[in-house]
Amino acid sequence: MSKDSLRIIEELKLRQGDTWRVLKIMSEFVQGFDELAHVGPAVTFFGSSRSKERDKYYRLAYETAFNLGKLGYAIITGGGPGIMEAANRGAYDSGTTSVGLNIEIPHEQHPNKYQTLSLKFDYFFVRKVMLLKYSLAYVIFPGGFGTFDELFEALTLIQTGKSYKFPLILFGSEYWKPLLNYMEEVMVKFGTIDESDIRFMSLVDDPHEVIQLIYERSKEKYHYLEEYYGEETNFMEKLRRILKNHEAFAHS
Repeated sequence: MSKDSLRIIEELKLRQGDTWRVLKIMSEFVQGFDELAHVGPAVTFFGSSRSKERDKYYRLAYETAFNLGKLGYAIITGGGPGIMEAANRGAYDSGTTSVGLNIEIPHEQHPNKYQTLSLKFDYFFVRKVMLLKYSLAYVIFPGGFGTFDELFEALTLIQTGKSYKFPLILFGSEYWKPLLNYMEEVMVKFGTIDESDIRFMSLVDDPHEVIQLIYERSKEKYHYLEEYYGEETNFMEKLRRILKNHEAFAHS
C-alpha cells in the first residue's frame, strides 16, 4: 500500500475518532441536563479532596451544608472525598438532595458514599457546566488547583458578562486573604483587573454568614423570576418555601 493511501486511512481514523468524541460529549451534556433539571435551588461546594474528617474545614463544610440542606437547598459537589464528602454528608444528614458530579482522576477522586444523586463525567468542561448551571451560589473552601480553577472560571464568566453575578463565597480568611491581598496589591496595581472585580467575592469564616449571603441572593433570584415569568414556576415555588424557612431560621 502506498504512503498516500496509508496517510488517507490514518486521517479517516482520526476524523472518525473526533466524531465519536463529539457524540460522547453531547451524551454527557444530555445526561447532565436531564438528571439535574429538577434539582434546584442548589448551592455548589468546592474544596480540597485531601481534607480529613478531623480537619476544621471538613467540619465547617459539613455544618454549612447541613444548615443549607435543612432550609431546603440541594447541595452539589464534585462527588469526591475531603470537603466534597463533608458537604455531601451534611446534605445527606439534613435530608436534602445530595448531588455528586464525579470524575475519574488518578489517586484522589473516589466517589463518596453520601450522594443521593450521582453522575459520572469523563470531561472536566462538561462537569464544570453542570456545577455552575444549577447553582445559586458557590461556597469555596480551601483547596488546590482544581478549586482555584473553578473559582477563576466563575470569576472570568462574571467579569466578561457571560454569567449573571452570583455569590462566590470564600470560606476561611486565613487561606483566602493572601490571595485577595495579591489581587489588590499586585493585579489592580498592574491594571490587569479592576478593583471592583475583587468585590465579586465575599470572604467569610462562619456558616451563618454563608446562609445570610445566599438568602440575599435567593430573594433577588425570586423577584427576578417573578418579574420575568409573571407567574410562579415549580422552581420559584421551591425557592419561596426556602425563603420562608430562612425567615423562620433567622428568628429561631
